[in-house]
Amino acid sequence: MTLRAAQALSRPFTLGRLTVTNRITMSPMTRSFSPGGVPGEDVAAYYARRAAAGVGLIITEGTYVDHMSAGEDAAVPRFHGQEQLAGWRRVADAVHAAGGRIMPQLWHIGMVREPGQPPYPDAPAMGPSGLTLTGAKGSGRAMNRADINNVIGAFAQAAADAERIGFDGVEIHGAHGYLIDQFLWSHTNRRTDEYGGNAVERTRFATEVIEAIRERVPSDFPVIFRFSQWKASAYSARLADTPDELQALLAPLADAGVSAFHASTRRYWEPAFEGSDLNLAGWAKKLTGKTAITVGSVGLDADIFEGSAKPAGLEPLVERLERDEFDLVAVGRALLADHEWARKVLAGQTDSFAPFTHEAEKTLF
Repeated sequence: MTLRAAQALSRPFTLGRLTVTNRITMSPMTRSFSPGGVPGEDVAAYYARRAAAGVGLIITEGTYVDHMSAGEDAAVPRFHGQEQLAGWRRVADAVHAAGGRIMPQLWHIGMVREPGQPPYPDAPAMGPSGLTLTGAKGSGRAMNRADINNVIGAFAQAAADAERIGFDGVEIHGAHGYLIDQFLWSHTNRRTDEYGGNAVERTRFATEVIEAIRERVPSDFPVIFRFSQWKASAYSARLADTPDELQALLAPLADAGVSAFHASTRRYWEPAFEGSDLNLAGWAKKLTGKTAITVGSVGLDADIFEGSAKPAGLEPLVERLERDEFDLVAVGRALLADHEWARKVLAGQTDSFAPFTHEAEKTLF
C-alpha cells in the first residue's frame, strides 16, 4: 500500500492556470504567529519548509480581509496593508523558490467576534441577522446593505492583491460558522430580504463575493470555496440533510465562478449522507462537476477535537482517490506534527511519521 499511496498522490493536477506536482495540499490552520498581522520570515520559512518537503499546494492559515470587524486576534495575519502584503509577497516567493504553489485563505469571522478584541477593539461583530452560532441574539448587529457591499469589496480587493503579488489562487473561507457560512446556514440567517430565505436565496452573499472576485482576477485564476456542515461549537450542525439540499447550495456558487470546492469534514472517511459511501467532497464533485478537495484527519487516527492522534494508514484515502471520488487531499495536523509528511508518503516511507500533539500547534517549525 505504501507504493500505491505514493503513486496515487504523486500525480500532477491542473486547476485553471495552476499545475501542482502532486495531490497533496496543506490545509489552512490558524497559527497566531504574525504580530501586527504581518507574516514574518519565520512564517515564510514555515510554509517553505513544507513545500520543499513535497507539498504540492499550500493553502495558508486564514487571513483577515480589509474590514474592521473581520477578526479578533492581532497576531492572525491580515491580507491588507502595505507591510502585511509585503510580508505575504515574501511568503509566496519563499514557497515558489522551494518548488511549491500557494494560495491565501481569505477570512471574515462575522458574529464569532467578541466585543473589544483586537485588531480594532471598537469594531462591532456583525452577521446576516446578528445571531450567534447558538441562535441567540449576539452583542453585534445584523449587516445592512452598506456593510454587505463593504465586505464583498474587501474580499474582491484581497483576491486582486493576491494575484498581483504572486499567489497562485485564493481560497474563500465559507466554512465552520464564520461570516459566509452564517449567511448559508438557516440557523443564523433569518433575513427576509434578498440575502435570506430558502437555500438558494441564502447563497446570494457568497455568490456576490465570488462574482466580485471574478471581476478582479483573470478568468483562469483559481478560486477555491471552503465549506462545511459542522460549525465551531456546533459540531453536529448541517447545512444540508440530503444531496438535493446540498446541490441547492453549491450550484449557485459553482455558477458564480468557483474553481474547486474544499469540503471540510472532521473525518474524511465518513459518508456525507445515508445510502452512499461518498464523503462530502465526493458529493461536491458529483453534484457540481467541479474539482473537489477532501480533508479531515488525513493520516491520523482521531479527529481534531479528540486530543492527541497517532499516525494512521492511508488505505481508505487511496481507494477513494483512485476512483476519483475527489481530486486533491488536504492534510492538516499531520503536517504540523511532521513537516516531512509529504516527502515520506511520496517516497513510500510511511513507518516514521511523528504523532500529533497540541504542542505542535505552538511552534512555527
